Amino acid sequence: MNRYHFVGIKGTGMSPLAQILNDMNNEVRGSDVDKAFFTEEALNRKGIEILPFDPENITEGQIVVQGNAFTDDHPEVVRARELGLTIYKYYEFLGELADHYTSVAITGSHGKTSTTGLLAHVMRGIEPTSFLIGDGTGEGVEDSKNFVFEACEYKRHFLYYRPDYAIMTNIDFDHSDYFSGLDDVIDAFQEMAKQVKKGIIACGDDENLQHIQANVPIVYYGFGAHNDFRAENVNSTDNGTTFDVYLRDDFYGTFRIPGYGNHSVLNALAVIATCDYENLPKELVKDRLETFNGVKRRFSESTLGSQVLVDDYAHHPREISATVEAARKKYVGREVVAIFQPHTYTRLKSFMDDFAAALAEADAVYLCDIFGSAREQEGTVTIEDLQSRIEGANVLKRGGTQVLQAHDNAVLLFMGAGDIQTYQREYEKHVQLEA
Repeated sequence: MNRYHFVGIKGTGMSPLAQILNDMNNEVRGSDVDKAFFTEEALNRKGIEILPFDPENITEGQIVVQGNAFTDDHPEVVRARELGLTIYKYYEFLGELADHYTSVAITGSHGKTSTTGLLAHVMRGIEPTSFLIGDGTGEGVEDSKNFVFEACEYKRHFLYYRPDYAIMTNIDFDHSDYFSGLDDVIDAFQEMAKQVKKGIIACGDDENLQHIQANVPIVYYGFGAHNDFRAENVNSTDNGTTFDVYLRDDFYGTFRIPGYGNHSVLNALAVIATCDYENLPKELVKDRLETFNGVKRRFSESTLGSQVLVDDYAHHPREISATVEAARKKYVGREVVAIFQPHTYTRLKSFMDDFAAALAEADAVYLCDIFGSAREQEGTVTIEDLQSRIEGANVLKRGGTQVLQAHDNAVLLFMGAGDIQTYQREYEKHVQLEA
């Protein structure tokens, strides 16, 4: 048993990693800011102690895991160095952990978390599988053969991983505070591809992935005829989406998933292809796909009177479009209302027109003030800059969410990577007080 201390334990990767080590009978605790995050629910449930930041938290004999958002001059990290403790960056530790298993890294500009959650759900129902999902969910399973984990491209952190398999969902320009442009992102994924040891499962509908080179076989999935695993006859039903899968020219099977939208079908294809590569029984894979309940903050639904409220992490134009599409396919004929909070000034500035076009796909648009980040608290753009590009868009202020009641029988999409949930909770509280 080791003693671990996590600096920034509420992080979306740190929280599940702490849970995994706790499940493996290690002593785990950590520190973070006092603000509540959805990632701490599982930590509390597993009895993992969360402390306020304080150098006194660091004691002899600990192994310290340092969150990506925290620099080497953080007081707890400084104290750990003074005591001569072993210190890992989050991505360093995750890379070493993955080496002990048949590992599957799920990466891509969009869809990582949902695909990781889906693959973990399917594989753990068939073989002992530990997993780390970027929605704050993690589990260390005794006698695990497999380890399924989310691998983020930001700052090229995924280059610390050498997985057996990699699922690559897409390549797009994001994280404009780090990457210089699309070519820079492509270079990072190309370098990652060279580190995979057994096989890559890549979306062949993504033009940027079609040119990836690797030292291992690449299996492509998608809707296009050139893909190895191909989806056809996609139909939305009252209880999900059905589709036929072809392996090259041969019929492979008919599958059903509870989700909606083309992105959900693509995620399922990635999982089907990965499981086929590992020779997992097709019928068991099919059964597990049908019982997936989703991951946190990815089209998470609740009802409020006649309205459907959806909490979603979408913070890039392509993700917004996918969320709107899913809402339209599941709730045919109902008004779709986008309530969006931009995450970082840099991202909004880089994709201003793309955000406007994606949000305009909804029937009504409400915009919340920009959510900064630990790296970036202010910028040169405002929420009004985005509002001016979307006809009829409104700015939604805290204390004024009751205006959303005007959209009777609508689907309200609360989207963003910041604290958009606080707007949803305020609105729910207002409606409940009126009832």
